[in-house]
Amino acid sequence: MTDIVNGLGRATAYGALGVVLLILGIVLVDLLTPGKLGRQIWEERNRNASVLLSSALLGIGGIVFTSIWTTYDNFGKGLVSTAAFGLLGLVMMAVAFLVVDLVTPGRLGATLVEPEPHPAVWVTASCNLAVSAIVSASIA
Repeated sequence: MTDIVNGLGRATAYGALGVVLLILGIVLVDLLTPGKLGRQIWEERNRNASVLLSSALLGIGGIVFTSIWTTYDNFGKGLVSTAAFGLLGLVMMAVAFLVVDLVTPGRLGATLVEPEPHPAVWVTASCNLAVSAIVSASIA
């Protein structure tokens, strides 16, 4: 019974950390794009914004999953490692976004929240997932 209670405590800690990292991902995408992201997605039903945010959330989720899956035997070290790799993933996604913005015409953030579908959202979403795969691979 102690193992179950211990496991539930660890799952709660990792779950809470994962939720915090996902929230930070939402904030990051909101900062990189003009306007309010919530309004873009839920009120204006902007598909570009929703694909962009979804890719960031999937990317962070993948990093957190990999970090937990390959965690250290020491719970505290594993929790810190998960937080560190999650934050690294967020920073790397932001850097990749800024690099794509530099090498493409116009303002990428504004393009990604246009009401009409735009191919740039798929490039940026793919970049998010690629960055998360790279960070995840570095964990193992």
